Amino acid sequence: MCQIDEEYAVHVELHEKSVVSVMQKCMRCKEGAAVVIIRVGDAFCKDCFKDYFVHKFRAMLGKNRLIYPGEKVLLALSGGAASSALLRQVQEGLSREAPKKLRFIPGIVHIDEGGLTSQSLEDRQDVLFQLESVFKASGFPYYILSLEEVFDLPTSILQREPAFIQHGRSYKDAVDGFIHQHISQHDSNVTLQESPLSERLCQLGIQDSLQEDVQATGTGAGVHHKCTFSARQTTSLRSLFSSVKSLTSKEELLQNLRNHLILHVARAHGYSKVMFGDSCTRLAVKLLTNICQGRGAFLAADTGFSDNRYGDPILVRPMRDYSSKEIAFYNKLFNVPSVFVPSLDTKVWQEDAKVYIEGGLFLSVHVKKATFISTLTAEIIVL
Repeated sequence: MCQIDEEYAVHVELHEKSVVSVMQKCMRCKEGAAVVIIRVGDAFCKDCFKDYFVHKFRAMLGKNRLIYPGEKVLLALSGGAASSALLRQVQEGLSREAPKKLRFIPGIVHIDEGGLTSQSLEDRQDVLFQLESVFKASGFPYYILSLEEVFDLPTSILQREPAFIQHGRSYKDAVDGFIHQHISQHDSNVTLQESPLSERLCQLGIQDSLQEDVQATGTGAGVHHKCTFSARQTTSLRSLFSSVKSLTSKEELLQNLRNHLILHVARAHGYSKVMFGDSCTRLAVKLLTNICQGRGAFLAADTGFSDNRYGDPILVRPMRDYSSKEIAFYNKLFNVPSVFVPSLDTKVWQEDAKVYIEGGLFLSVHVKKATFISTLTAEIIVL
């Protein structure tokens, strides 16, 4: 009798899975054929999936109300799938067709970490050339730094700095004032010869500021990234990381050095916010890593929407509600370009990656229960 019950249970489970895998109608419009199944029962057609993806990004920014109109926001891009999706969301949010336009001034920063992965100078230049083509296509000012440049940073980068933009009014008043300013500028009937991107940015009232940044960085002239570090600095960097034994400690050291460079760029060029493309899946693994290392006090700062430990600028994670699966589907369906950049954990031995093994076991639970990761990352903020 027990054997029969077990076989029947397996048959029911297989039947339920087959129902999910067959061709379905979109759960939103009820008309189009589903092309993406995010979770069990969450099937979307292509258009509805795009609306769902965009709405989640805008809702995250609108719910927190942390980025005020006219603020300069630095996008920390690695070239991977999540950061590439972040760049696409910002581009579409600034476009003329966007129903609710983003009102901040974007910039891009990338940290070249090729010195840690034993890449040759030619290979590093090839990767940077691919990244530059993506950055130039966005039309935003961009800054490319090598990790070796961390040795040239001033010691003041370790000090917490007060906010250099003080908002004396509410978020709603700031938005209303920004809109009224835009309307008054539109009524002045000032006509300029503009490119399509300049038209979109002018509608937001941020064209002049972006032009100043482009002229200051030289990105408008199409200058290729130049080698600004010496072989001695590369050797010192590799010696520093070779003195660290575990991969987990190396990753933590790398994150700190990377953040110091990003903070330096943000403070030097007047950016008050820094956006990261950390997905919900990546933050869940980071959450488990912090617990294993006894860093429970930093869970909210490391996995929450905002992190103000450095004072100004504030670090924000608008992609924290997206799973890696959603991001991968979005990039595939809408041809979002990304660049593969080798990192510390590329081709790593399993015995050297204990945290990654734990993360893999942790994520295997997500396969059986689709809402596990999102629920956990949401509840940790409450705690």
